[in-house]
Amino acid sequence: MTIERVCIIGAGTIGSLYAGHLAEVAEVLVLTRRPGHAQALNEHSLRVTGKGERHARVAAATDPGELPEFDLGIVATKTTDLEATALRLEGRFPDAVMMTVQNGLGAEEVIMRHGDWSLISAVTFMSGRRHSDVEVEYELDTATWLGPYAGTDTPFSVVSEARDLLLAAGLEAEAMPDLLPAQWSKLIFSAAVNGVAALTELPHVAAFADDAEPADLGHLVHDLIEEGKRVARAAGIELHDDPWRMNCRAVSRGETAGSEYAHRPSMLEDVLARRATEVDAISGALVSEGERLDVPVPLNAAVWRLVRGKQRSWGRGAPAGREEVPA
Repeated sequence: MTIERVCIIGAGTIGSLYAGHLAEVAEVLVLTRRPGHAQALNEHSLRVTGKGERHARVAAATDPGELPEFDLGIVATKTTDLEATALRLEGRFPDAVMMTVQNGLGAEEVIMRHGDWSLISAVTFMSGRRHSDVEVEYELDTATWLGPYAGTDTPFSVVSEARDLLLAAGLEAEAMPDLLPAQWSKLIFSAAVNGVAALTELPHVAAFADDAEPADLGHLVHDLIEEGKRVARAAGIELHDDPWRMNCRAVSRGETAGSEYAHRPSMLEDVLARRATEVDAISGALVSEGERLDVPVPLNAAVWRLVRGKQRSWGRGAPAGREEVPA
């Protein structure tokens, strides 16, 4: 397989970062949900600022039928939009390889219900801020981990080619024969950091690792992570990276980036915008796995229920002013 044409499916922050970089080494298509978004990309291109400056030409559309066949599709929508996105792709692009980069667990199963594509599982740690439909700021240049989805016949050579393409585009990437250990590391990290950020409305700052005093927030983050690690052990998964160390490294890296830097996890962005969060796919997935494996996770369950309760406070489960997420 030779990857020459890539389609970014969902051009939010992460999708835009992929599009802006990959356009330097491949032809890039973008599938959005809003016509105005597609028109802006076609007329003005896509600007990436922050860590480097890029101005990428892409071809955008809202109708999958308007796009030519492509080799690799990177599904970058949020989990809350994944089912609708997969339905739009159903019956199309049969020869493409699809790569999921969603938070939490279960994205691959959703995609599989709507097509017989070869699948690459991926998780990404890079982050940025989306300033407009045509500008995204690249903040943390951390890696995308990717591997063949378990139970499919996706060759590892295809995964390696996708990794090489990301590296050639100036992104960090690591290919793994089995992604589950990495997915679980990200899941446990995300459940703790996103959940606490959503409830406190604090960005991911030093307080998330502070544990010198009894009331320090780092104790809660640490205990949420320990619960998740117990679930992973019960599932027979040896984590790729320790989520507590991931938390401490991310805080340290953010502080190094500058005194004014404070990364806002995606769930915090959703809470501040009063739109539906991904808490069910992240904290909810961890709670479900704990129940399945008979491992108590009371702190993660509390965070899950509290975030859901916070959403209800915006209007009985229908968040006010919900912002459209391009899909």
